[in-house]
Amino acid sequence: MCEDDHGTGTEPGTGSSLARRALFATGAAAALTLGSVTFSHGTPAEAADNSAGSTGDTGRAETRTVRGTLPTGSPDFVYLPVEIPHGVRELRVSYSYDRPSVPAGTAGNALDIGVFDQRGTELGGKGFRGWSGGARTEFFVRADDATPGYIPGPVKAGTWHIALGPYTVSPQGLAYEITITLTYGDPGDVADPVYPPERAKGRGRAWYRGDCHLHTWYSDGRRTPAEIAALARAAGLDFINSSDHNTHSSHAHWASEAGDDLLIMVGEEVTTRNGHVVALGTDPGTFVDWRYRARDNRFGKYARQIRRAGGLVVPAHPHATCVGCNWKFGFNDVDAVEVWNGAYSPEDEVALADWDGMLVASVREGASGGRGWIPAMGNSDAHRDPDPVGVPQTVVLADDLTREAIQAGLKAGRSYVAESKSVSLTFTASGPKGEHADIGGRLRVSKDAPVTIRLEVSGAPRCTVRFVTDQGVLFTSGVLPVAGAGVVEWRTTAQYAAYVRAEVRHEAVLAPMPGALAAFTNPIFLGR
Repeated sequence: MCEDDHGTGTEPGTGSSLARRALFATGAAAALTLGSVTFSHGTPAEAADNSAGSTGDTGRAETRTVRGTLPTGSPDFVYLPVEIPHGVRELRVSYSYDRPSVPAGTAGNALDIGVFDQRGTELGGKGFRGWSGGARTEFFVRADDATPGYIPGPVKAGTWHIALGPYTVSPQGLAYEITITLTYGDPGDVADPVYPPERAKGRGRAWYRGDCHLHTWYSDGRRTPAEIAALARAAGLDFINSSDHNTHSSHAHWASEAGDDLLIMVGEEVTTRNGHVVALGTDPGTFVDWRYRARDNRFGKYARQIRRAGGLVVPAHPHATCVGCNWKFGFNDVDAVEVWNGAYSPEDEVALADWDGMLVASVREGASGGRGWIPAMGNSDAHRDPDPVGVPQTVVLADDLTREAIQAGLKAGRSYVAESKSVSLTFTASGPKGEHADIGGRLRVSKDAPVTIRLEVSGAPRCTVRFVTDQGVLFTSGVLPVAGAGVVEWRTTAQYAAYVRAEVRHEAVLAPMPGALAAFTNPIFLGR
């Protein structure tokens, strides 16, 4: 499911020859700045106060067109400076690029776009004003409105930068054309953003269902927040998290969709060239930069930023096969990992096995079951029809339906993943003296004490249950009845199994591969 859809005058080739020379000189440098685009109207930006109406020609527009070619091996990001004079009401940009035929197995052209304002392009700085990746061919920014993916606000005088992201470049090179239009006049008023509340009514301490990886038309999705919220309610969800690619522009558009029955958290899918990470439940208005690779050694800084903003760090689809989608930053700075992404696939099966390997590596003699391991979760990554929202969904035990409580449950691993609202699990471990532990907990018993593992399941017709330990699959049940409900028990010891987790599987389609997941749990750890 990972995606990243990718009366005027003209000025030929501004900065194009400079770009070609610099690109070949620098190779795959982190960034490159092209020659500047200037406009004849107005006083120089440095001397302007950006006051509106002083030119007396409200509505007048000026346009410049820039053409150039980016070669194979271009930097990840190329910046085109645009000198904005005073009195500008709106900046509008459109672009296009060639898509020549390429040999089989060779990447074609894909060019992303965004913009930074007069505050600059510094990594993690305040200049970010929007990003649409390859989802749109044009955008505008003004004080009272902006294209989805972009941040409304005054178009102040100074040097702005159009950011180009050559995602892939064909052997023929990537020829592009950018048209920039400035419209002059009163800038208009900036509306104060309104964000969704951090609390819904809830049921006290209970199991709550959620989908934390969703895309709207504020990035490369095709649904509005209202449509997402309606689908979430239909899917039986109690909470969702907004995660548009590389922009926080949707945060101010969710408040009207929240309610007593639906908690709406906001975040971002930080879409780097070495993997994607969901910033889950950050403070509204938080922007997390994505312009780095694993070799730059910067991810830890931005993981800390996500946490300072009250969010969780969750690598998305870690074994996805799309270019730049699979996770290469390691797992030292994460709070959970998205093991199941959308319709269950071989990529998810690999992610599940990799996560299980991490669980085994985390087991230490006498270690606490509460930390030192990474919980798993599942999300739909829904973009557009017919992508279902809430397939899969993470079911978390939380003290209440609040941002803080949901995040605490996810971070502690008190959760399981189900393919739909129809599937419910109760997974426990008990000892001989009344000891008890639930998902994400630890059953503190001696190594040789008998332990009973119990799974109650409903909504899983003709599925089988597997109990997985640090040794592997040690128990597989018979087929559940057509009614889909059943109770499965298994007895073990802490010496035999350092942890136990449950999987509910559909019938296998292609032996010896196991059937697709209907649900799986985080582990229960055994022993003191």
